[in-house]
Amino acid sequence: MYCHACGIENLSQAKYCHACGTRLIKVSGNAYTGQVRGAFSRTRYAGFWVRTWATLIDSILILLITYPILISVYGIEYFLSQELVKGPIDLLTSWVLPAIAVIVFWMYKSATPGKMIFSARIVDAKTGGKPSTTQCVIRYFAYIVSILPLLLGFIWIAFDKRKQAWHDKLAGTVVVRPA
Repeated sequence: MYCHACGIENLSQAKYCHACGTRLIKVSGNAYTGQVRGAFSRTRYAGFWVRTWATLIDSILILLITYPILISVYGIEYFLSQELVKGPIDLLTSWVLPAIAVIVFWMYKSATPGKMIFSARIVDAKTGGKPSTTQCVIRYFAYIVSILPLLLGFIWIAFDKRKQAWHDKLAGTVVVRPA
C-alpha cells in the first residue's frame, strides 16, 4: 500500500507511513491504504543533478532575455558597475520580471522551462496536486534561505529522502518526475 502524502510503499498492516509518519487512510474493516492511483504512485522525486541542470537552463534563458534589454538601456558599462541596482529598468528587468515569470510558470505549468525539459514538476507535498499561488510565492522568496548559507539549502536535496530543498520544505512542495 502507498502513502497518499509521500508515495512510499508501506506494509499492508501499517497505520502510519514509515517514511513520513502520515496516518494512512482506513478504507474498510482493519485495512489501511493510501491512494494507490494517487498523485505519487507513478512518480519519483527529482534529485539534485536533474534540478541543478534545470536551474542552469532556466538561468541561461533568463540571461538571454534580460541582458540584451540591460545592454540596450545602460550599455556595456552596466557590467562594470558596482551598484546592485543601476536604475528602475534594471530593477524591473533583473529582479521583478524574472520573479513574476518564474512564479507564473509554477502556477500554470507547475514547472519552469528547465524543469519541463526533464519532465519534472512542482507539486504540493501533501496532496500531489498543483501548488497554490501562496506556495509558489513562498517557494520563490524562500530561495533566499536556500542560497544564503553557502547554498546549503540546495545541497540538502542530495541528502533528503524526498529530495526537498529548504525552499521546498518552507513552501510545502516537492519536485517529482515520471517513474
